[in-house]
Amino acid sequence: MPDYLTRPAVPEPLHYGDAVLYPPAVPDPRLLPAEIPAGIQYVTLPDGTRTLAYTPVPETAPARPIPAWAKTTALLAPTVGAGIAAAGFGIAYAAPGLIALTEALWATVALIAAGALVAVTRPRRRGASPTTHITQHITATGWFGKATGTLNHR
Repeated sequence: MPDYLTRPAVPEPLHYGDAVLYPPAVPDPRLLPAEIPAGIQYVTLPDGTRTLAYTPVPETAPARPIPAWAKTTALLAPTVGAGIAAAGFGIAYAAPGLIALTEALWATVALIAAGALVAVTRPRRRGASPTTHITQHITATGWFGKATGTLNHR
């Protein structure tokens, strides 16, 4: 074992001509900031030396409970997302049928419009005017005989 480890902490005073023995250079053990446990941190002493020391840990405020509406919203978010995705797939599968349905509805609208156009443009009869009946009686004698007839208007 090296003698510098067994020497007393306070060295004896040196006299002129005494041999001065220095211990070999040993790197100071360093801790990364992530390795320092809670409640311990580097402090600077009045003589300028930096060392680790216990420090009072500030008391943190107790965590507030999570509100019920936040829990409900968090639980419903995946359900709403899945519902929207299912609706998207349903619309994608229903699109051809919806296109055919819209074409049929447009055809129905065109038929109704054509019927309305005919109803508007057709002339209307005036009042209750009597209808005229014409009857005609024709008689002829022989193959090339003269024909005679009567016309009756009612």
